[in-house]
Amino acid sequence: MKKYDVIIIGGGPSGIITGVTGKKQNPEKSFLMIKKEEKGLVPCGIPYIFHDLKDVSQNTMGPKPFIDTGGDVLIDEVTDIDINKKTLTTKKTEMFQYNKLVFATGSTPSIPTFIKGYDLEGVEYIKKSYDYIDKLKIKTDVSRNIVVIGGGFIGVEVAEQLAKFKDKNVSLVEMEKFCLYRAFSKEVAEKANEVINKTNINLFTNNKINEIIGENGKVKSVKLARGEELKADIVISAIGYKPNTELAQKAGLELNSNGAIRCDNYLRTIEKDIFAVGDCSQTIGFVTGRTDSIMLASTATAEARILGYNLFGIKLLRNFVGTLSVFSTEIGGTVFASAGAIEQSAKYENIEYVAGKFTDVDRHPCTIEDTKELMVKLIVSPRTGTIIGGEMYGGKSVGELINVVGLAIQKEVTVYELISFQIGTHPLLTTAPTKYVLIKAAEIAIAQMNK
Repeated sequence: MKKYDVIIIGGGPSGIITGVTGKKQNPEKSFLMIKKEEKGLVPCGIPYIFHDLKDVSQNTMGPKPFIDTGGDVLIDEVTDIDINKKTLTTKKTEMFQYNKLVFATGSTPSIPTFIKGYDLEGVEYIKKSYDYIDKLKIKTDVSRNIVVIGGGFIGVEVAEQLAKFKDKNVSLVEMEKFCLYRAFSKEVAEKANEVINKTNINLFTNNKINEIIGENGKVKSVKLARGEELKADIVISAIGYKPNTELAQKAGLELNSNGAIRCDNYLRTIEKDIFAVGDCSQTIGFVTGRTDSIMLASTATAEARILGYNLFGIKLLRNFVGTLSVFSTEIGGTVFASAGAIEQSAKYENIEYVAGKFTDVDRHPCTIEDTKELMVKLIVSPRTGTIIGGEMYGGKSVGELINVVGLAIQKEVTVYELISFQIGTHPLLTTAPTKYVLIKAAEIAIAQMNK
């Protein structure tokens, strides 16, 4: 039986970054990563396989950086763990002993068992599996009528990509009034709906699927709550993900109310020398302080760097105490992004706030070619002026501008500090220095605080 100082279960972003960081910090230690498939996928790039990337091979991610640091990789599946003996067994009946064990087992798609017909042939999911997505791409290529369930980020992005094929009839069904409503306020989600409606997608919001209808065991159509029946060669369910924690639960680890592995601020579980990182581990909202369920590769890798440094003792203090939930996507050429508290989540958690919103263009002057409308909204604590959230839409610059807001929230920057923010501007790259959108939104928030 071979022994390793660290064994990591899972080869996604959190597993790779934990391994790379941990091995670099502890080059004398032995590391093993056990992953189910040889090839991996960039999780956020999966929707773009269906059109823009043309092929699944254009979206690969593997453990080469970990191997380059001296780590070992085994393509296998862990089936049993003995916490007391510090051993684990794999599907191929190999047994290993560990000093430290890391769960980086990720998440799996939620199954809509509440919909009649969910188990028919032709009901598919966006699994983070190279082999599965490779086969799904073949199926979507030959399907003309496609129904996507769920108007979150994955559902919208997959539907948008498939709808770029003019010979496909793509429908998106969302039970809320607006798509992306978990990440954006009504105003911004309404804008997202407007943009989606300008694509080739048939959008059915404020609606739900009552039944997936089959013929000879295969999907034929879907029946909506409002009576419409949509033809379907294939149905893609994108209603969310759940932590992949069956193995952890079987081993005796404690799970929280969301089914994620309970761990502390340094990713330590209740069992000594066992850690959990990424989608399978619990997250705490930065603003709310409550248990949350945020599954983002950016969050996972931030946690993994902290864990990698601290596997053998705390060397790097974790200076953020919760998850910011920084989201971004591009739909029909318009980028939407948010970070921290949005208006409905602040209201739900009974957090006092004011909002400062400013809209202009992302270049100056506005006559420059390819200029796009840019809206920024800041959510601010009225007592201190601390920025607790933000959302925006516009051109590609939004993708990085939201990261500025994310850092401002994490470092508890106030709108008073933001109005003296020293910036670099250029006509081809940014809004005008006289009305820089982020600063103007801060000024408007201050005006709201002084009312």
